[in-house]
Amino acid sequence: MGKLYLGEFEELVVTMVILLKDEAYGNTIVKAIKEHQNREVSLSAVHVTLYRLEEKGLVSSKVGGATAARGGRRKRYFQITNAGLALLREMKESRTELWKMIPQLQMNSI
Repeated sequence: MGKLYLGEFEELVVTMVILLKDEAYGNTIVKAIKEHQNREVSLSAVHVTLYRLEEKGLVSSKVGGATAARGGRRKRYFQITNAGLALLREMKESRTELWKMIPQLQMNSI
């Protein structure tokens, strides 16, 4: 397998999975993106992305118990894997190095 990369939306979803910890499932991720990024995203886009990330081994999931509040349906909870966290760290370091080369993004240029 070649080197893995994350697209912008994949990175956003992975980041929300980390932020939400044990409460990371489709609807909470949609709400967290709205709250933290002021961005509207669809639940289906988040689900498709989560399953793609799981296929890549960057997140894992488990099914929770059924609840009456959800009409007996169960939630699928996601968590970051070690591979996902390592890739996110690598991306952060790579971007930080690139941003350091752009004078307009330096803190002292503001």
